[in-house]
Amino acid sequence: MRKIDFIVLHCTATPQDTRPEAIQRYWKENLKWKSPGYHYLIQASGHVIQLATEDRICNGVAGHNANSIHVSYIGGVDADNKPADNRTEAQRKAICELVTELKYQYPQAQILGHRDFPFVKKACPSFDARKEFKDL
Repeated sequence: MRKIDFIVLHCTATPQDTRPEAIQRYWKENLKWKSPGYHYLIQASGHVIQLATEDRICNGVAGHNANSIHVSYIGGVDADNKPADNRTEAQRKAICELVTELKYQYPQAQILGHRDFPFVKKACPSFDARKEFKDL
């Protein structure tokens, strides 16, 4: 099993009704990735989709993937494509439950947003993950 140092939260920076298949197709066809960007993807309904097993490396944060688990919600931008914390209540609940479970599994792991890593110039996940999960 991999050593997990980070549980990283992301947003897809897409409309909330974007289909998971479209996100996966973008990774494969446009970015030419062989692995998904996230281990878990959370739809607006709160439904959690596991895109990769935790023993696999995903493409969430360049230079930090070997020791990270990546969790993303669909959304994170407004109608003008500007960063916005537009998580639904169902997404908030699902993220909280999943992150709590992951932190239990990987107690040494830090919970960070994508934007909290050095040299990252994005607002992802469009909320302060460190602050939101500081008590875990």
